[in-house]
Amino acid sequence: MRPPSARFAQGLTTAGLGSPDLELALVQHERYRAAVEACGVEVLYLEPDQDHPDACFVEDVAIVTERGFILTRPGAPSRRGEVASMAKALSRIQPELPVIEAPARLDGGDVCQVEDHFWIGLSARTDQEGARQLGAWLEQLGYTWSTVAMNGIALLHLKAGMAYLGEGRVAVIDEFHDHAAFRNYERVRVSRDERYAANCVRINDRVLIPSGHPKFEANLRILGYDVVTVDMSEYEKMDGGISCLSLRW
Repeated sequence: MRPPSARFAQGLTTAGLGSPDLELALVQHERYRAAVEACGVEVLYLEPDQDHPDACFVEDVAIVTERGFILTRPGAPSRRGEVASMAKALSRIQPELPVIEAPARLDGGDVCQVEDHFWIGLSARTDQEGARQLGAWLEQLGYTWSTVAMNGIALLHLKAGMAYLGEGRVAVIDEFHDHAAFRNYERVRVSRDERYAANCVRINDRVLIPSGHPKFEANLRILGYDVVTVDMSEYEKMDGGISCLSLRW
């Protein structure tokens, strides 16, 4: 994880929800960190990146699996400088790090692991060549992969509209409910007025969701999930969600 820097409000956003409050964002980030640690996870905490306003969204610049790590090539040119500092952090664990090569584009927010399979969303930030390069690397590690077409779906990233919950279940917004990619999974619908909650994270036996989405929270509890809510208001303003703030290994 990496907390936001003093330049957080200068980051990329299309949300139209106003400028984030940095002080509140830092408080929310610390609470997010505590929630993740309470799931039984050790957190590697990085210093704020003053040169890159979006750098707290660490998920986009690397793909981490239990079999290996790879650095991405973010679709937004202003974010590509974030890769070097992430490489430094991950090289403590894996000294040699492959990287998605130009001109391909790939954001980690478009990549969802489902057991030994990976879904790769084709969005404005991730193209077919980025998916191909990642897929070739995944195959070398013994994984399978497929792309998820997002034509006509107004999402920044694939995981802004879905999340794998384990036990063969996928949380999905309405636009993904009948999508061929998720046909063989039990789909937990996220209502249109709570669609921001579709970006949630299963960590061990708990599911972290953004606070303020009571219908989705209730549905998860009915299904037997231990749900933890985290306030994400300042990150929502910057197009970020629960999964964006951490790389989970």
